[in-house]
Amino acid sequence: MEQTQKTDVIVTEDVTKVYAANGIPVNALNGIDLTIESGEFTALVGPSGSGKTTFLNIISGLDSPTEGKVWLAGKALSEMSGNELSDFRRDNIGFIFQAYNLIPVLTVEENVEYIMLLAGVPKAERHERVLTMLETVGLKGVANRTPTQLSGGQQQRVAIARAMVSEPTIILADEPTANLDSKTGADLLEMMRHLNSETGMTFIFSTHDPMVMERARRLITLRDGRIDPDETR
Repeated sequence: MEQTQKTDVIVTEDVTKVYAANGIPVNALNGIDLTIESGEFTALVGPSGSGKTTFLNIISGLDSPTEGKVWLAGKALSEMSGNELSDFRRDNIGFIFQAYNLIPVLTVEENVEYIMLLAGVPKAERHERVLTMLETVGLKGVANRTPTQLSGGQQQRVAIARAMVSEPTIILADEPTANLDSKTGADLLEMMRHLNSETGMTFIFSTHDPMVMERARRLITLRDGRIDPDETR
């Protein structure tokens, strides 16, 4: 179901992150103001050390800014307790990682349903939603296999299914094509673009991959912890 009304799903205000390296303060992020709307298909790009992963961790609530504020789906992350933030992240963010992060002793179905299990979704509904999502990502018939019985591209499709099955507000993908050959990576990106168009779900990629940059509808470039002017297609 495609969204027609745009809303702000991520807003950052003066976000700064300072780390101590051997007792010396290092500014990873320097006063970032950014708004991302629902339905965007956006790539966060920049050289190594530019702050991409730090920024992803902060907007997802995995890390806290030294200064500044982050709002996700209208909620200020800094005002939540640890448990509230964990639950909010579970219900609103889907993660896709370059290393897939699947649990090897679980089946494909068990990996995909895991977040719904934590959220208390009934078993029959979990099963139906998992099978539907696996078919959507081109993995019909593999629910009972384990990750080791799948190719790298198939494992990343499982990771995408896991991220999307609970219908989160936003998908954060950290270098999702890094461990894939170019054809598999391109196929997965086209699939995610299609899912973005069909569902209106927001995708943000942290990437060095030119294929991701070419397909993104918005490029946000980080350099030395600051944002360069946007490029929107």
